Amino acid sequence: MVGCIEITINSFLRCNKLPCRFSNPYCTYVGIIIVISTNKKLHLPKIIKPMFDILLQVDTLSKATEATAAAKESVWGLLMKGGPLMIPLFILFGIAVFVFIERLIVVRKVSRIADNFMSMIRDNIVTGNIAAARSLSKNTDNPIARMIDKGIQRIGKPIDAIEKSMDNVGKLEMYKMERNLTILSVIARIAPLFGFVGTIVGLVLLLKDFATIANPSVSQIADAMYVKLITSASGLIIGMLAYLGYSFLDTQINRTANRMEAASSEFIDILQEPTR
Repeated sequence: MVGCIEITINSFLRCNKLPCRFSNPYCTYVGIIIVISTNKKLHLPKIIKPMFDILLQVDTLSKATEATAAAKESVWGLLMKGGPLMIPLFILFGIAVFVFIERLIVVRKVSRIADNFMSMIRDNIVTGNIAAARSLSKNTDNPIARMIDKGIQRIGKPIDAIEKSMDNVGKLEMYKMERNLTILSVIARIAPLFGFVGTIVGLVLLLKDFATIANPSVSQIADAMYVKLITSASGLIIGMLAYLGYSFLDTQINRTANRMEAASSEFIDILQEPTR
């Protein structure tokens, strides 16, 4: 037995720097376990224990990867069991994601404006340099700047006319920001309804199938019913995500609208100040 142990160790030490000659990586460290458990007084070289730890880590990592892949496959397979109504739910989810990302890019773009924009407009108007103020507002791509530009164009007319012109521009800019936002609101309402319809249809068909079975077991009924509830759960999740996206974008748009109102009021105050 000692001779076999020595042969196993020597063979292992000769090939430890080369690709393992065994097809199964377990062969290498199983032989090491046999050596350790057979002769406790045997002193192994220092290189064996680090390599044994590395092999154990590789084995643990491979098992974790396989478990993760199996979980992903099981979730996807579970969703596929929801029936044909899962297709419109997937479509609604894709539309909701696209609209949210597109509107988020637009809203963040229009909300960017220099903090000293109104200060520069004030300085130019108070000093009588209307052309510079017009050039600044015209070259700034922002709803506030476009609204101020319309007000500058109406300088010399009554204040009420200027305010009305700026309000019209503000409404147009609000419409641009809120465009397609109602799609998220609609998806938030109809996605749960699609899920409930899928569950009801599935339960009707399920009861029809169980009518032909003499004595269905409780496990059969429970196993069939939880599958039919997949559409309801999916619809509710999609509806909640769409509603959260709509609420977030609506909050960002309202902040921009408040800044537009503040800029409009400040511009009217600037017009009423005496020029230098």
